Amino acid sequence: MEIYKDLSSSASKEFEKLLNSQLSKTQIEEGKIIEGKINKITEKFVFLFVEGLKSEPVLDINELKSMGLSEKIKIGQTIPVLLEKIEDKNGEVIVSASKAQKIKGWDLLVAAYEADEPIMGKITSKCKGGCIVEHIDTGSLMFLPGSQISDKPLKDISHLMNEPQKFKLIKLDKIRGNACVSRREIISSFKKEDKAKLVAKYKEGDVIKNAEVKGFSSFGAFFNVNGELDVLVHLQELSWSRVDHPDQVLEIGQKNIDLKVISVDLDKLQVGCSIKQLTSDPFGNIDNYELNKIYKAKVMKLTDFGAFCELEPGLTTLLHSSELSWTKKNVSAKKMFKLNQEIDVMIQEIDREKRRVAVSYRLTQENPYETFLKRFPIGSIASAEVVSKNEYALFVRVEDIDLEAFLHCNDLTFLNNGEDELNKYKKGDKINVKVLEIKPSEQKIRVGYRQTQQDPFEFFKEKEKGNTITVKVVSTDNKGLTVRPEGCEMDFHIKKSEIAINSADARPSRWTGGEKVDVAIKELQLDKRKVVLSIKYLEEQDRDIALKTYGSEASGKNLPFSSLSDDLKKKEEDKE
Repeated sequence: MEIYKDLSSSASKEFEKLLNSQLSKTQIEEGKIIEGKINKITEKFVFLFVEGLKSEPVLDINELKSMGLSEKIKIGQTIPVLLEKIEDKNGEVIVSASKAQKIKGWDLLVAAYEADEPIMGKITSKCKGGCIVEHIDTGSLMFLPGSQISDKPLKDISHLMNEPQKFKLIKLDKIRGNACVSRREIISSFKKEDKAKLVAKYKEGDVIKNAEVKGFSSFGAFFNVNGELDVLVHLQELSWSRVDHPDQVLEIGQKNIDLKVISVDLDKLQVGCSIKQLTSDPFGNIDNYELNKIYKAKVMKLTDFGAFCELEPGLTTLLHSSELSWTKKNVSAKKMFKLNQEIDVMIQEIDREKRRVAVSYRLTQENPYETFLKRFPIGSIASAEVVSKNEYALFVRVEDIDLEAFLHCNDLTFLNNGEDELNKYKKGDKINVKVLEIKPSEQKIRVGYRQTQQDPFEFFKEKEKGNTITVKVVSTDNKGLTVRPEGCEMDFHIKKSEIAINSADARPSRWTGGEKVDVAIKELQLDKRKVVLSIKYLEEQDRDIALKTYGSEASGKNLPFSSLSDDLKKKEEDKE
């Protein structure tokens, strides 16, 4: 190491000069494209020499085959590669020729896109939605949408395959590295100048004569004007009437049609036209119609939500499904009417700003709820049939009127729980009902069944608080007694606390069922149908009478033998 002892020596200076010159020639950095010289070629690998690297980079021969370079390379030739890693965990240099080619190709594409210049490519294969185009200079693959192949529909593109031709870059995704090209733009650019001159001839308000129907789309119809220009008439501009597709009013090949120019776009080179604006607006006649009056209308279209009708040619109205019937829900216009059928409708709403007219069919028919009210006023009793039920009510049809009346379970019986009583009924059962409520505007009818029966609660009509009645014990439980008054069909509950004054005697188990007991009416509210029965209250009444008759509770002490029980008790205690 003698050379490093004296750095000012001529040998040291010469070594430093050689070292600096070597490092300045090659700048090694990961992620950069470098040139590698082919040193050796084997069946599987290609060995490169890169000045400045401590070991030889190695390329897989299959990578070069996929690039079409395996047969072109030879020893001594240089090849661009991407330096991915200077040293991996095994101490090897990692490079890629395909990635280097892709990066170089992408840079060229970006430059062409930013400069708005065409590129040379060839269509190599078809794919879903279009074709794959290969960039001739770099081999980069790009996508050609089917709509961008030509300015006219092509059934066969075999004559365009693998032919070098120009394409325009129309979209670049720099993040994903995807490119989209157009052949149509190249073709159209030659025609653009001529088309601009044609479009410039037209102005808004011009009338085009003798146009021919060329084609249809979901949004309108295309017309050919004098064989030199195609114009569009939007769906809404075909007719004042509602049109869902151009074939409803036009035929392909139809000639001698006049069009009015309503828009001219010199940037997009488009001319928009209208047919309906050459005729008067039928909505201008809306003042001839009045609200809540009946008119004849023609059914033009049937939908799931109603029907579109014409009061006169071009003046369309909406008949919503909710306005088809008084009684039927979710009724279908398709089942009620036919196309071109003439029906009566009543105008409900006219919105001049939105150019809308709403009509009703059911309002032209007699309201069955008003008919029902005339035949069965509130309080009437009629026969009915159960047509359906839910968890809390029955729906019944009264006699021959096609309406469903509502019968709540609480209006079924005076005696039992309403929901339990509801389970006894089924579809088709016949019952008599009383009309309780009718609301024609809300389309509601409420009826009751128990109102046709005698109210058992009338048993208490002539009774009052404090009266004594005889009841029969029906059942007992820990909470008290269930009893039924003689001559009444209703059951009542006597609480345990209302059985006796003495708590020791307030035991429901004293009764087994079937016994007759006198009770007093402790509380009675006829308007609320509330009654409270009590044995204890009866005992309290009897005690009050006895006190009034015999004086105080201690008055019994003056009677003979009144203290006998006390004397006997004292004698027993003395014996002990």
